[in-house]
Amino acid sequence: MATSRSRGLGVASLAIVATMAAGCRQDMHDQPRYTAYQASSFFEDNSSARSLPQGTVARGQLRDDTLLYTGKVGEDDATEMPFAVDEALMARGRVAYNAYCSHCHGLTGAGDGMVVQRGYTKPPPLYEERLKGAPIGHFYDVITNGFGAMPDHAAQIKVGDRWAIAAYLRALQASASGTVDDVPANLREQLDRPASAGETRP
Repeated sequence: MATSRSRGLGVASLAIVATMAAGCRQDMHDQPRYTAYQASSFFEDNSSARSLPQGTVARGQLRDDTLLYTGKVGEDDATEMPFAVDEALMARGRVAYNAYCSHCHGLTGAGDGMVVQRGYTKPPPLYEERLKGAPIGHFYDVITNGFGAMPDHAAQIKVGDRWAIAAYLRALQASASGTVDDVPANLREQLDRPASAGETRP
């Protein structure tokens, strides 16, 4: 009885193995397919590579807001931000400027960043009159596309951060010509005491 039972289990095991082996075929792996640039007689143009349908836009690349994505109104640099400027945006602009711009332009916009001190082309001070009078869209465009010796930063800096930097540049420009009278009276005494580590002065 035990022998018959063992034989039965053996036959069942072989059947299971045979069934599994039959399922391990290469049909899916070896199915007909085209390699890159291979010709095809199936399509009228004899090309296996198919063009995208007209009007196709990659996910996240619609860019339907011209001002937001180009910094321009028509052919002209925009004179206004595409969204409201608040304290959070300015704080973000400061962080992004320090991370991506200060190595050339310096922390104050004077054009004395570390790479300039080591021989890179010195940019003009951001607070010179010509740049103070430039539309805000000009700075967004330069960050996006580069200008002169400055390379484009579109791949490194997100759209929103480019605008935040542009807004922060306006603050740097204003501070370059500021005086103690521009500081609220209740905050002026803070200017005379030593700054603590990490402190942000008014």
